[in-house]
Amino acid sequence: MCNEVARRIALGQLRDDWGELKIPLVFPEGFPNLASVDSIRITDPTLVIRAAANDTDSAGAGQGAEGVVRRWSWPGPSGKPVYNYRSDGRDLRKGRCLIPVDGFYEFTAPEDPKAKRKDKWRFTHARDDWFCIAGLWRAGVAIKDAPQDGAGEAFTLLTTEPGPDIAPYHSRQVVVLDRADYAGWLDGSVPSADLCRPAPAGTLLVEPVR
Repeated sequence: MCNEVARRIALGQLRDDWGELKIPLVFPEGFPNLASVDSIRITDPTLVIRAAANDTDSAGAGQGAEGVVRRWSWPGPSGKPVYNYRSDGRDLRKGRCLIPVDGFYEFTAPEDPKAKRKDKWRFTHARDDWFCIAGLWRAGVAIKDAPQDGAGEAFTLLTTEPGPDIAPYHSRQVVVLDRADYAGWLDGSVPSADLCRPAPAGTLLVEPVR
């Protein structure tokens, strides 16, 4: 399960790169003041891109996108955080979002039996400086000490079967979308089953962190 990601790219560059996608992007709560970081963990806030509110066509599909800062994970029925959500066999139409990152981490049993911590691996995109993980956002979430903007909203990362780049390290992988699929994911015009799939071989690069 993916419980840590990185977003080291400056948000200004991400915004400029997004402009090349021809998907209008607005920031209804102001441009986020978020530092570039190596580690974003469960319950941390980070940038989420979703279909723009009140920006729909006659079929109800969004024509633009908005960037907001939201918390990663919401409390599940047992109180444990829902930070990953299986996409397999589900028809996911509502609450789609994208989480821009430039890397994510997985952990494996240490090769050194004397090591106290698991081996840590960073996965980055083989072609792009940053990429988006498919997610879902939810409103009406009971979050203690939530900020005024986005109070009661949070997101989770979608997972699927692992592609060949991930399989040696984990039995699941987050859904890594191609940039050509961002619009179809956000506006709901493409079924989730067509996009929530393992990443093809060579999509991701891996390096040891420790």
